[in-house]
Amino acid sequence: MNHDHMPPPLSSSMMNNGSINEGGGENHEMMMMHMTFYWGMNTEVLFSGWPGTSSGMYALCLIFVFFLAFLTECLGHSSFLRGTTGDSANAASGLVQTVVYTLRTGIAYLVMLAVMSFNAGVFMAALAGYAIGFLLFGSRTFRNPSGDSDTYEIPPPVCAC
Repeated sequence: MNHDHMPPPLSSSMMNNGSINEGGGENHEMMMMHMTFYWGMNTEVLFSGWPGTSSGMYALCLIFVFFLAFLTECLGHSSFLRGTTGDSANAASGLVQTVVYTLRTGIAYLVMLAVMSFNAGVFMAALAGYAIGFLLFGSRTFRNPSGDSDTYEIPPPVCAC
């Protein structure tokens, strides 16, 4: 195995200043990845370089993560997923259930990946989205009493992990 073109191992000083010089005059910028929760607006969530260092973009990021978590709860408690929209024995309703379930699972994984940025603000936005979504769609607070006790149970976790 030829190791002539591999960069040198990273030292702690290289990781802290954010650039690597390979000796050929090339500087490669790299962002330090946090492995513990931290507070701050300078983060990357879901996409490289997003939201960046702008406070407005960070606020948009928090709103986006909140909306994704809220939408996950909305889809998780929808009548399409529970199969209570009518005749649930036909293939079309099974296909709709599968599409809604797949969409909900994909969105839940996006929220999980956003939280893996270890930014405490993103984590709080995700928790708030799940909480308000559950309050509106899953709890007894805003439901009409129908006598159906199955709808009041706490649902299983939304992630398949």
